[in-house]
Order: sequence, then C-alpha cells, then structure tokens
Amino acid sequence: MTNDQDNSDNVELLVAERGPTVIRIALGSRLRRLRESCGVSREAAGDAIRGSHAKISRLELGRTGFKERDIRDLLTLYGVTDDDKREPYLDMARKANDPGWWQSYSDLLPAWFETYVGLEQAATTIRTYEAQFIPGLLQTADYARSVIMLGNDDETERRVAVRIRRQKILHRRAAPTLWAVIDENALRRPVGGMKVLREQIKHLIDISELPNVRIQVLPYSAGGHPAAGGPFSILRFPEPELPDIVYTEQLTSSLYMEKRHDVELYMSVMNQLSVQALSPAESLQFLAAILIEYAAGD
Repeated sequence: MTNDQDNSDNVELLVAERGPTVIRIALGSRLRRLRESCGVSREAAGDAIRGSHAKISRLELGRTGFKERDIRDLLTLYGVTDDDKREPYLDMARKANDPGWWQSYSDLLPAWFETYVGLEQAATTIRTYEAQFIPGLLQTADYARSVIMLGNDDETERRVAVRIRRQKILHRRAAPTLWAVIDENALRRPVGGMKVLREQIKHLIDISELPNVRIQVLPYSAGGHPAAGGPFSILRFPEPELPDIVYTEQLTSSLYMEKRHDVELYMSVMNQLSVQALSPAESLQFLAAILIEYAAGD
C-alpha cells in the first residue's frame, strides 16, 4: 500500500470515528506548518486568498470550512506545486467539508451548539462538572426527555435523538475518556419523577463499568467548592496544535475559552472538585445507596 493510500485510509478512519471537525483541525495544522516553513506571514497568506490574517488563523485552527480554491492558492504560495503532493491536501479539504451527522439537525440546533458537538466528537478527553442535571452524555432517553421538556419545546423527540446520538462516542473503538463530577444536587432532583430518576441512577452505575468513563459524586458533605460559576466542560484533543477548550453554556449562548490562563484556572477548579468529590469506587457505593433509599420510599 502506498503512503497516499495510507493517508487516505487514515483520513477515512478519522472522519468515520471523530467527524469532519478533526479533519479540519489536522488540515489546518498542516497548512500552518507549511506557511511557517516558508516564512510566509498570516497577512500575506490572507492576501493570497483574498481574505485577512484572521481568516488564516481560523483556517489553521480548523474553526471554519475550506474552499478548494483557497487551498489551491495557499499551496501554490507555499511552493507545493506537484499535483501528487497537492492532492492529499485537497482530498482532506473535501472530506473536512463533509457534513457531520449533527448537521442534519441544523434547523434544531443553534450554531454555537453545533460547534460544541463537532468538538465533542473530536475530543479524546472530556472532563465535565454538572450541578443541576446529569451530564448529557450520561443521560437516559427518559431523563433527557424530561430535561428538554422543561423548555416546553415542540421538537422534544428530535432533541432527545441528538442527545442519544452524541453518546455513541463513548462506545466507539477510539472512545474518548469521559470524567464527570456530578453534584449530589443532580442526584436528588427528581426530574421526570422518581421512576425516571431511579432508572437514571441505575444507568450511571451501569455505564461506569466502561473503562473510559469515570464518575465522581460531589456530596453535600463536601461543603463549599470552587465551581461557583456553574457547570463547565474541558475538552482535550490529540492534535498538539489545538489547545484545551473550556466550554460553558447559558440559556441562549455559550462561551469557548482557550487562552492558557483561562484553561489553567478552570483546570485547577476541576482538579479541586475531583479531590473534594468521592472517589469513583466511593461514588458507586453512594449511587447504590441512593438507589436503595429511593426504592424504599415507594
């Protein structure tokens, strides 16, 4: 098998398992290395594609789609003129623009959340803290439905389908590590009623058996904790060019933070939460005890 075939097979595997977002990241990284090796500034590269240095920055970070014409012009600028050497880049650009599964729900999902789903699909580590609800990647369909219905949305079932579809990443061959710290408050709040909550807790116990899922409960007995700002997630990627990203969500928008100072602050908070929380083994015992408590209350 040739190197080109190997590269094509690798790209296909990346698309199948981690979605087109990671292809954009990988291609952007390769283009950045080409530009830097040629000593071309972002401003000059932007001029070559009738854009700005900010556009080049977005392309190199994989934050936007690629126009094939732009890739051709950049490759020419960087001295890659041989057709055989240009084709792998162009092939990646075409695959990077393929729609992710979530884009079939684009009429339903706001653009800021589509971005998150794409990043979630590409991440290799997801650390999350939740205070009010069970994390979306760990929700049962009935629990998810109950949470979504709090917003009185008439597209409930499609939203549930998106949430359940997102969870497939936990079972794929190259599954990310999910490390969730869940406040006891979320385990006490009977969203959808006690039956739904019991089934949800059973699901947490079952899914914690996956080697890539780590669940910690932050009990009331832990007292105060540093996550006063509410729930957040930290996503990590295998590509060294892409920094860790902190994601926080509001009712109608979200915030993505990737500056080192911000990420380090949130990582410090997450580490403190993990220390204050029960260990994974203790958390399983806690969940089992709550299940018995709720069953006795019937």
